[in-house]
Formats: sequence, structure tokens, C-alpha cells
Amino acid sequence: MIRKLFSHLKTPFLLTLVFGLMCGFIYPVVVTAVGQVIFPHQARGSQVTYQGKVVGSALIGQDFSSDRFLHGRPSAIHYNTYNAKLKTVKVASGSQNLAPSNPALKSRVQHDLNTFLSQNKTIHKEALPADLVTSSGSGLDPEISPQSASLQIPRLAHTTGLSTATLKGIIAQHTKGKLLGFIGEERVNVLAVNLELEAWAK
Repeated sequence: MIRKLFSHLKTPFLLTLVFGLMCGFIYPVVVTAVGQVIFPHQARGSQVTYQGKVVGSALIGQDFSSDRFLHGRPSAIHYNTYNAKLKTVKVASGSQNLAPSNPALKSRVQHDLNTFLSQNKTIHKEALPADLVTSSGSGLDPEISPQSASLQIPRLAHTTGLSTATLKGIIAQHTKGKLLGFIGEERVNVLAVNLELEAWAK
């Protein structure tokens, strides 16, 4: 009886062992190795360096509040959280996923709208693109639309001392087009622009 029971359990046990080894060890190792060889930059997080130090990722947004920097989209998780004691950055991902009728969403949008308008006094709220008052699904969007970047040029010209033409050139330099010419939208990498602004300031 016991021998018969073990004979029935042998096959599922072996299958579990084989698939566990394949899916839990072999597959991740192979995919990681291929990624490191073919796409080393992306596999290591698309890290962005400035003056020899890693300052962020091209794929993960940051919270820029200084008037001399380009500002990104609102984030339900406030982008990165820095622990001063441990000197570490904890990056979460997510959205509040609130319904359009939710008062909390209306309050958050109004707050972000008021904040942006107070920082960019030459802009009327009717001119604001949607991405400046709506957060992304991940909460870590590193990019904004070219329109959202251009609206901030008057403030940047005032705080950085750079000309409008120079600022337009910086934004254009870091604007990516649609994938294959028709997929997605044009977008501007906020971190890349701000690093350029930092370089000009020095």
C-alpha cells in the first residue's frame, strides 16, 4: 500500500523538482546573463552618472522642487524616499487609483494645480497639459510632455539666467520622439534636462 502510494507521488515530486529548478534557478540565471551581455546598461537600471557619481536612473523619476529645475509629474508616492540615517533611497511604485468622483483626487489635483501656478506665475490654468496635474500609474514617470516642459521656460529663464533660446535647445536635445514614428507620444526626460541646467550653472 505504502509502496503504491510512493509510486503515485514519485512523478509529481520529480516534476515539481525539475520545474522548480528550471523556473526558479536556470531561467533567471540565463535571462540575467543574457541581459548583462546584450543590454548591460539597461540591466543595471539605466543608471545616470554626473561627475562620476550615480545620480539617478533614466527610467525612474525624481522629485525636483527647486525653482531652477524642471519639474516633473505629480507622484502619488512622492518618487524617492531618502533615509538620512541609513543614507539609502527607497523607491516604491504605485498609484492611489482613485475614481474621478473621489473628493481626495479632486483635492490632490487642485493642490498640484495651485502649486504649479504659484511657481509659474505667467501660466494660466487653461494652458496646462494633463500630465502636469495627473500622476502616472507607476508614480515614477521620469518624463513629461514637450508642452509641459516648454511652459516652465519663463520660470527657468528667470531663475537660471539662461536665455529662452538656450532653454528651448536644452529641452529639444532631451526630447524623444514617438517609437518607430507612430507609437506613443513625444516626451522629455526631466533628469536629463536638469543635469544640463546644473552643468550650465557651473
